[in-house]
Amino acid sequence: MQCTVIAETVGDSLHPITSQLIGAASSLGASPIVVVPGGIGSEEAASIDGVSKVVSVVGDCFSTFDGGAWATALSPQCNGVIITGATSNGREVAARIAAKRGVPIIQDVTGLSDGITITRPIYSGKAVETTTVSGDCVITLRANAFDSAGSGGSAAVNVVDQSVDVSIAVKEAINKATERLDVSEADIIISGGRGIGQKENFSHLEEVADIIGAAVGASRAVVDEWGMPHSMQVGQTGKTVTPSLYIAVGISGAIQHLAGMRSSKYIVAINKDPEAPIFGVADYGIVATWEDAVPALKAALSSL
Repeated sequence: MQCTVIAETVGDSLHPITSQLIGAASSLGASPIVVVPGGIGSEEAASIDGVSKVVSVVGDCFSTFDGGAWATALSPQCNGVIITGATSNGREVAARIAAKRGVPIIQDVTGLSDGITITRPIYSGKAVETTTVSGDCVITLRANAFDSAGSGGSAAVNVVDQSVDVSIAVKEAINKATERLDVSEADIIISGGRGIGQKENFSHLEEVADIIGAAVGASRAVVDEWGMPHSMQVGQTGKTVTPSLYIAVGISGAIQHLAGMRSSKYIVAINKDPEAPIFGVADYGIVATWEDAVPALKAALSSL
């Protein structure tokens, strides 16, 4: 099986999801070619176990993100089953490459097996769809849904310069205002809802997040009513996340919020209402006010 992984980068290195994409490809029995946008982290990609070759695609278009330009530059280097991350950039590039190549695209995949048999959540996570695809296709995989590939690879790196063939219209890209982890990429998330009382109380969640290396999320209610950044919103109208650990503080568990986080590996709910719907999906529940639970959690974590 021919398989191409489009690497995800962050700053000057590979994003951890890249190793997960390679691990998923290897689980299909493939030895994937890894295409690296902008050449960032090419040597790192070559050292991941299972990689057959790395194609480092360089060019002026990679100085900022433009989905059309990136797809134009990357598509000629891709063959067979093309795998990207289900990130904002990955989804856009994947859709454009699928359109260019005239092949199907399956988004937000959480399971792969020989065939290719694909599973993914649908209807806001209320059901799981199983699809078998034959032939070339493009697949985006959710972060943390697949095991990472190991290290120890020694693949060759080929450099392809696309500067002449691709031009873009973007003049400037402004970095996001915060350096905190993005909820869609984090392995641990602590989220707050209206139950924590007011916007200023998110500082307590941030303190816990700093101790355990977590991202801070929010429910739609506090984003709408308290003016929290939409980038923090977890839910059907926000971001869908699949962390190893999701801590919900003062979140009742409305359907639209559950749709965005119910596929987390472990869910801890802290809520003073023992009848809150969030306890129906939680692996561990704490019936308490946030004022009692969060300081105790912070103290326990600080002592580790």
